[in-house]
Amino acid sequence: MKILLIQTAFIGDVILATPIIEALRKHHYDVKLDVLVRKGNEGLLENNPGLNSILTWDKKNNKYKNFYKIIKLIRSKNYDVVINLQRFASTGIITTLSKGKKTIGYNKNPLSIFFSESYPHFIDTKFGKHEVDRNLSLLKNIIGEVHARPAMYPSEKENVTTSPYKTKPYFCMAPSSVWFTKQLPFEQWVKLIKKKTIADASAKIYLLGAKNEATYNDSIIAAADSNNVINLAGKFSFLDTASLMRDAEMNYVNDSAPLHIASAMNAPVTAFFCSTVPGFGFGPLSDRSIIAQPIEKLDCRPCGLHGHKECPKGHFKCGKGIEI
Repeated sequence: MKILLIQTAFIGDVILATPIIEALRKHHYDVKLDVLVRKGNEGLLENNPGLNSILTWDKKNNKYKNFYKIIKLIRSKNYDVVINLQRFASTGIITTLSKGKKTIGYNKNPLSIFFSESYPHFIDTKFGKHEVDRNLSLLKNIIGEVHARPAMYPSEKENVTTSPYKTKPYFCMAPSSVWFTKQLPFEQWVKLIKKKTIADASAKIYLLGAKNEATYNDSIIAAADSNNVINLAGKFSFLDTASLMRDAEMNYVNDSAPLHIASAMNAPVTAFFCSTVPGFGFGPLSDRSIIAQPIEKLDCRPCGLHGHKECPKGHFKCGKGIEI
């Protein structure tokens, strides 16, 4: 059986799609599985033993020209099943035009009326169903009810790259987020670093992030005034980062992509939830997980699923109210 899995959203979304790969690999041995991701995210899936190939859609350069190219490529592959994890029209069009014998997705996708099977996607903060379980529900008529965890597969290459950073106990921190209101405030990161260095003067602290987050990390290091902190933003690949986080004493993250990398490696994690809440279904899945939230109950929280560029109320109490 040839299956295509579509997830062209962001880093965390791709990681939370990997339980489908794991479930199909373990429960459906005759599957030949391909995955479509946005260009730049393919590194998340390198070395994955459940994949046949990784297709990429370049959304930054000639987006629509590449859109038609990827549809043409997909149609040429004659998939038996196409599974779409997204709820937006672009991937709905890809799914509908894929020539897949069976097409599966969420009924919130505007093109879902043309899918063979469509399923509900509920974000309910009361019951808190995880996004992983929502995604796995799309396999209901292929392998039934299953559970699987996210997974990434650093190789010996990544382990060699990160080994010089593992000679002493260390902590990882990922201070940045795309959304300001999902990001623990600057002064809180500084306070956390100071507390850690007082508690253990010999432990190393590695600040993680993308290349464009390096300057922000530098400013945190300068404010913390500590020689134990090293800025690794932009220096590691996705799998390098996964290898490093796996062996950390603790990883401190926002409700953002590094949280899901920790889950994929079953790495110890403390996750800060400011304007968002774990009940949305994007909380940590590691065996050793700590969720840190504001102590004060705020009527304005959560203020949105994805966060905002600034606090709508102007006070950002949900971030400042998290005690270190």
